[in-house]
Amino acid sequence: MATLNDIGVAAAINILTALAFFLAFAMLRIQPVNDRVYFPKWYIKGLRSRPLVNGSAFASKFVNLDLRSYTRFLNWMPAALQMPEPELIDHAGLDSAVYLRIYLLGLKIFGPIALTALTVMIPVNWSNNTLEHSGLTYSDIDKLSISNIPIGSHKFWTHLVLAYGFTFWTCYVLKREYEIVAAMRLHFLASDQRRPDQFTVLVRNVPPDPDESVTELVQHFFLVNHPHHYLSHQVWSLTSTLKIIPSSITFSLLQLVYNANKLSELVNEKKKIQNWLDFYQNKYKRNPLKRPSLKTGLLGLWGNRVDAIDFYTSIVERLSRDICGEREKVSSNTKSIMPAAFVSFKTRWGAAVCVLTQQSRNPTTWLTEWAPEPRDVYWENLAIPFVFLTIRRLIAAIAFFFLTFFFMIPIAIVQSLANIESIEKALPFLKPIIEVKFIKSFIQGFLPGIALKIFLLFLPTILMMMSKFEGFISLSALERRFASRYYFFQFINVFLGSIITGTAFQQLNHFIHQSTSQIPKTIGVSIPMKATFFITYIMVDGWAGVAGEILRLKPLIIYHLKNSFLVKTEKDREEAMDPGTIGFNTGEPQIQLYFLLGLVYAVVTPILLPFIIVFFALAYVVYRHQIINVYHQEYESAAAFWPDVHVRVVAALIVSQLLLMGLLSTKEASQSTPLLITLPVLTICFHRFCKGRYEPAFVRYPLQEAMMKDTLERAKEANLNLKGFLQNAYIHPVFKSADESDSESESESEWERSPALVATKRTSKRFTPMPSKDGGSVLSLDQVNDECLKP
Repeated sequence: MATLNDIGVAAAINILTALAFFLAFAMLRIQPVNDRVYFPKWYIKGLRSRPLVNGSAFASKFVNLDLRSYTRFLNWMPAALQMPEPELIDHAGLDSAVYLRIYLLGLKIFGPIALTALTVMIPVNWSNNTLEHSGLTYSDIDKLSISNIPIGSHKFWTHLVLAYGFTFWTCYVLKREYEIVAAMRLHFLASDQRRPDQFTVLVRNVPPDPDESVTELVQHFFLVNHPHHYLSHQVWSLTSTLKIIPSSITFSLLQLVYNANKLSELVNEKKKIQNWLDFYQNKYKRNPLKRPSLKTGLLGLWGNRVDAIDFYTSIVERLSRDICGEREKVSSNTKSIMPAAFVSFKTRWGAAVCVLTQQSRNPTTWLTEWAPEPRDVYWENLAIPFVFLTIRRLIAAIAFFFLTFFFMIPIAIVQSLANIESIEKALPFLKPIIEVKFIKSFIQGFLPGIALKIFLLFLPTILMMMSKFEGFISLSALERRFASRYYFFQFINVFLGSIITGTAFQQLNHFIHQSTSQIPKTIGVSIPMKATFFITYIMVDGWAGVAGEILRLKPLIIYHLKNSFLVKTEKDREEAMDPGTIGFNTGEPQIQLYFLLGLVYAVVTPILLPFIIVFFALAYVVYRHQIINVYHQEYESAAAFWPDVHVRVVAALIVSQLLLMGLLSTKEASQSTPLLITLPVLTICFHRFCKGRYEPAFVRYPLQEAMMKDTLERAKEANLNLKGFLQNAYIHPVFKSADESDSESESESEWERSPALVATKRTSKRFTPMPSKDGGSVLSLDQVNDECLKP
């Protein structure tokens, strides 16, 4: 068990590590050769094209020769705090700005709580000697916890009153923050520029029809049921490649999707060859007197020597022909089309009405939901049939259960490291080494935290595979699902697992020699004493880990390796940059673990709170700098994740109340039980109020806002070509990259050829020998509107 001296050693190690990371970052960030590693966001936004170099010397292009800049190596900290939040939203997006507010939320909650707990509860807990006569294994830090209060003492009223105070303060801050973020989201949607997802609805589970293809069925359905607002749609196939074909609807765009596997391979191969061609062309431009050549054998070591430019030009031309042929081949495969489509409307209001209403009598068909932002679409999962999603999610849930259960084994190993006595009993020959003061402090104060961090390294990859298997169609949904699973995993294994296994290891001897009726009391006393382990974990993960994030050692090494061996053109250099993202899927659950620890131990062992506050303050500065200069978000969900943040903090609050209730019951403070039962009830009522009041802003788009936005847009841009804006919005990236010039020319010609007649009633075409019962006719769009206006 970690003592005060062990915590001091661990704090010294982690503080020195963090300072070393900051110092290394401060030196590396001002070197021109590292500019694309530490400022990639400015390159991506086109606001920076080369490092800021002082002087014209050749060496200054790689090393900063301005000695005065080295004296200002910490100026990045105030610079990270200077950008106002509205400017930050414009620069990095609402998702990034709201993500930072999670750290501010932690500071707002735990700042006043820590001040109150340390000034009131520490003296109350310290002024007892219960642990000295308990026979339990404890340290000096444990004397500051609730474990040091005698059974049945009236001092428990202090903890009870503060539990109410902390709950009310946390709920107040949560409500205020929910209100602010909801207002930010609505303002962002109202003031944001036009986005394709505001006009587009994803329709799934399109019912089969023997007379019509999915394309024709979607056209017919939405022209009849949404005649004034339907604009276009795109249909999905088994593996999501896109092909534009002429439409038979005046205001419609029809884009089919086919199997993309081979096309994707051809596109990637052409991209590599084109890169080599650009390299040799640039080389020839620098030295026009000598044409570059190469050998056609393996790795260019042997074979016939040929002209490099002619060689790669011929390969690019051949691949272009193969890509066109593959397009033609897949365009005839109509069987692969999925019963789902992206349907675009002429107004936001029309799209909102479609999403908020049931489309047919059968509630299991024509299911509608808001389309993700084009950058947010996870194209691979659009190919999964809707009926298989439930089966996939059941399989993923079972796999997650076994993963969570079996991960208890490494957690138990980590907890054994925190108990020197267990190691000495298992490996007695190590006792002389372990008993060395510094080594003992290192093992108990630092090793358990770093061991747990190592065990958790492989978890994100596994959980992301599970989330993708479940079939979510957007990156944001994948990350939110991942975050939910990751948080639950950490709650079960890192929190509860560490408490249970750690208590078993520490008090094993006491468990063996006492009656079974006394075991719950022993556990109740021991739970607060696990705060020492979590303190070491917070320092490793929350202090040194956050400082390591800003150093970006892995991207730095990878960039220079690529730049030295793989970069041939300026485009290669841009692709070698790895700006990364805020990592909501792993970052937010990790933050929530600190919320959980802080709320649970605020009343139980308040000495843990200062360590958490240092984490939130340090992380806020570091991640604000990274968001401004480094991270480049793949998508923008307009802070759609905040309800998940809110509910997990509320869940942590309820867990802290239930654990306190169980803890006081072991202390025979029975008079407090009725009062403590009220707290979870009040907290649940508070959550239901927030859910009803603020969550709709994150799952629905108000019709009032949609109409206002449409009206303002029509007033400002009377001649807006919305069809042109939406026509390529949801084209698969592989298809775009296949041949963008050809795609654009085809698209333009198809718009020009679009006929003016629309089939609103269908005729029998394929498998039925009799005509369709609806008959068949062809009406113009104006006639369609007139028919719909008739009584």
